[in-house]
Amino acid sequence: MTTAIKSAAILTLLAGTGLAGLAAPAQAVTRGGTMTYGRYADSLFPDPVLNDANVDIWILSNIYDTLLLPTDDGKGVQPGLATAWTVAPDGKSVTLTLREGTMFSDGSPITAEDVKWSLDRARDPKNGIWNFIDESIGAVDIKDPKTIVLTLKHPDPAIIAGLSVFNNQIMPKTQFEAMPGATMVEKAKAFAEHPVGSGPFVLQSWSRGQEMKLVRNPHYWRQGADGKPLPYLDGVTFEVLPDDATRILKVQSGELDGAEFIPFSRVEELKGDPKLNMALFPSTKVTYGNFNVRPKLNSGADNPLSNAKVREALNDAADKDAIIAIVTHGVGTPMSSYMSSATPLHTGTGPVFPTDPDKAKALLKEAGFDKGFKFSCLVLAGNVDEIGIATALQQMWAAVGVTLDIEQVDNATRTDRFRKGDFSMRLGDWTDDIADPNEITSYFGYTPVIEAQHSGWKSDEFNSLYEASQQELDTTKRAGQYARMQEIYRNGPTVPLYESPYPVVLKTGVKGFLQIPLGNNIFSGTSLEK
Repeated sequence: MTTAIKSAAILTLLAGTGLAGLAAPAQAVTRGGTMTYGRYADSLFPDPVLNDANVDIWILSNIYDTLLLPTDDGKGVQPGLATAWTVAPDGKSVTLTLREGTMFSDGSPITAEDVKWSLDRARDPKNGIWNFIDESIGAVDIKDPKTIVLTLKHPDPAIIAGLSVFNNQIMPKTQFEAMPGATMVEKAKAFAEHPVGSGPFVLQSWSRGQEMKLVRNPHYWRQGADGKPLPYLDGVTFEVLPDDATRILKVQSGELDGAEFIPFSRVEELKGDPKLNMALFPSTKVTYGNFNVRPKLNSGADNPLSNAKVREALNDAADKDAIIAIVTHGVGTPMSSYMSSATPLHTGTGPVFPTDPDKAKALLKEAGFDKGFKFSCLVLAGNVDEIGIATALQQMWAAVGVTLDIEQVDNATRTDRFRKGDFSMRLGDWTDDIADPNEITSYFGYTPVIEAQHSGWKSDEFNSLYEASQQELDTTKRAGQYARMQEIYRNGPTVPLYESPYPVVLKTGVKGFLQIPLGNNIFSGTSLEK
């Protein structure tokens, strides 16, 4: 074990006893002030269960809490609304002890009934796509007002990590059910306008497409370094600025305290500015192209990308090292699997597809496309990195006779078309939300969730292996299952491009901001120093 691994292991052990996260001796810290933060895109539907986009997930973690929280390194869990947990020797039940005296942001107490209702809602197959995380839960029972027992249908190697995931955030049953609407979705939309959670912040106002304001939750349970309740800030204001250059200019001018998704082409320049802190946070982020592989497109046209040889040819013709050099300026590394190398049970070394244009041409000829074909790719308008990737791919594929049209669209449009399967290809990023490979695997390749990222790709062997892995407690056997799934997915619906850190620029007066490897933006410990 390295020192880092030992530390993570000790923290995980302490977490199980409820000892992790104890407040340090009181220290001087600046309290107050509102941080302004530039986002590349606005939230869409900030509901813990009925969402599937980071633009929602990374906001939700500031409004709601889970029973268990991810550790800062993203590799383990620590106490949240639960202070302790025990897994039965047979692996078929989990007992959790609820934290005393916790309240929602409206001052109402968090009860065992709220916990049961929230977990039952999260695991309901009718609600959203994330219920697979709780698939093993057969029943949620209240043993007493401070004890919850999860009875599992089968042993689940990822259930503890799963309790720290956003879909299992705890919501107030009474307040939610009082919302207008005849269906769960209607009530959720009404509740999302003025959500009541137990996270460090509360949604104060939201001008869609422009600005979202969060303010301090006066009832937040966690303590800061000064021995007083977090957060240190009075609030966080998010400005929606899709154009990369605009976000950077506003930080440089002092209008923003920080901004996300900084183009890698600007990193070295910003590192040289003494007024700024150009941070590269470790991540589980992978950047890739996602193909629609159905035989017919929504338009009714034949789809060349349905041919596995065509997809392999496009991968062989794409020079990943060149893209990394052009777009990330050497910061990225080639993907060696569909999951990041930081994801547990990852296998593979080097690029999934080494560059080989001659092989690409031969495969296109075998597939009957020696004269080439034309298709389009959805790209986020104003995003320098995505436009750079698409332009590079356009040139590389042109060299083997394939024409790529680049469609620049806003995030809401791209998300809508993606979910409807109305695309040939789109560029995307993924970040794990759990310290386990089951989430990305279900999303990328397991058909019943969202048809392998709305691509239409299907492998019966992959599906069976995934289902078996969800119940396998033997770590060696489970590792073998995931190794085989990664082999199968080599012929899947993606162009695996690169892994990269999270590039965030902050004014030097911003202290304590953290984006953990699972993507969560942690503002609870952030302060604005003078």
